[in-house]
Amino acid sequence: MTDFSHINEQGRAKMVDISDKKVTSRTAIARSSIFVNKEIYSKIIDQTIGKGDVLSVAQVAGIMAAKQTSTIIPMCHPLPLSGVNIQFDWVQDKDTYELVITVEAKTKGSTGVEMEALTAASVTALTVYDMCKAVDKGMIIGQTYLVEKTGGKSGIYRREE
Repeated sequence: MTDFSHINEQGRAKMVDISDKKVTSRTAIARSSIFVNKEIYSKIIDQTIGKGDVLSVAQVAGIMAAKQTSTIIPMCHPLPLSGVNIQFDWVQDKDTYELVITVEAKTKGSTGVEMEALTAASVTALTVYDMCKAVDKGMIIGQTYLVEKTGGKSGIYRREE
């Protein structure tokens, strides 16, 4: 009926059976970003946002999100994550401040960890927004995408930038 593996013979959604897939070490790196104004940038750097240390809270939220991915993305398998690392980098261009969020997620399992990395990157950006919205609601969450993945039958994927 379809080439999509998440559709059954009746055309309805199903969770893919991974019981015959080989257990391998798998990694995924995802990226997102959020654009903020100079005031928010300064408050994040100086840790003067009223809700607390923005980057620390966002980092914990991202890790928690990675661990909960299968509860919010319907067809994701629960994975035993062996590690989630979130890093932040600032890119400034004139009066534009972009917080770049990079997430690396790792597991040993029968299915990939891309959704966990993407979910963590998204929730990290959303948490920054939530913590800073009292200062300016005009922040823009940037593109979220997979940078790289390793492991599994399909091998290595690297995004060309």
